[in-house]
Amino acid sequence: MTLSAAERDRIAASLAEIACEAGGILRGHHRTDCAHVLKPDGSPASIADTQAEALILAALARLYPGIPVVAEESSHDREPAELFFLVDPLDGTRDFLAGSPEYSVNIGLIEGNRPVAAALAAPGLNRVWYAGETAREAAVRDDRPLSPAPIHVREAPADGLVALVSNRHGDRETDACLGGLPVHARRPTASALKFCLIAAGEADIYVRCGPTMEWDTAAGDHVLTAAGGCVLAPGGRPLVYGRHALSYRNGPFAAYGDRRYAGRVALPDRGPMVRPQATA
Repeated sequence: MTLSAAERDRIAASLAEIACEAGGILRGHHRTDCAHVLKPDGSPASIADTQAEALILAALARLYPGIPVVAEESSHDREPAELFFLVDPLDGTRDFLAGSPEYSVNIGLIEGNRPVAAALAAPGLNRVWYAGETAREAAVRDDRPLSPAPIHVREAPADGLVALVSNRHGDRETDACLGGLPVHARRPTASALKFCLIAAGEADIYVRCGPTMEWDTAAGDHVLTAAGGCVLAPGGRPLVYGRHALSYRNGPFAAYGDRRYAGRVALPDRGPMVRPQATA
């Protein structure tokens, strides 16, 4: 099955509406004493995650029955299909619980092993980005996207790159990768917002050598790619999705706005991160 450009754009717009609605749930818990627990890997999961994911799953089941969903909280070990959704109902939970507005709702539709439609909402910033064939950004009011407009990455500034770096997950390998580039400034930013800020022309590069999960990156990867940028693994390969055998874990990657810089980051290669094409 191959979705047309028009179908991907329609799906992306619907995902933006779902993500914004889920964002309303998150805002209701933000800066409150939000109940949460620690998962076996030490990461937190809150009642906000659970409620937002339930809303997303119900909406996807209503609009796209028959397309399976791999979601962080409730179906993270489900096997993929030729067409499936990846969902992170609350990316940046630690920052969310600490009161930061930099958290996101991520929904991506994967066809084969690459995203083809996606939405990423930032409820704390009243912004949403989404992409099928075309990448767009919209303001959010009353949990709905308003006045969407196309976005595109920028050319690298003459005075150097703005690199987005994690608030909580810095490491020496990432520092070494950025050390080989003409970086003018490093801007700490939480969650998958980094992809979309690059897509909107507000920054230039994001390097991540530490572990992430596919539901963390799929939506932002597609928005950035549709906006003219790219997200590459070691060896210049695109990230691939649906690697159930690897528990949906990503390897190192670099997200670029200006494609002229693609491949200039010497990412550590931790071995093959490719899966065969999924079967329906």
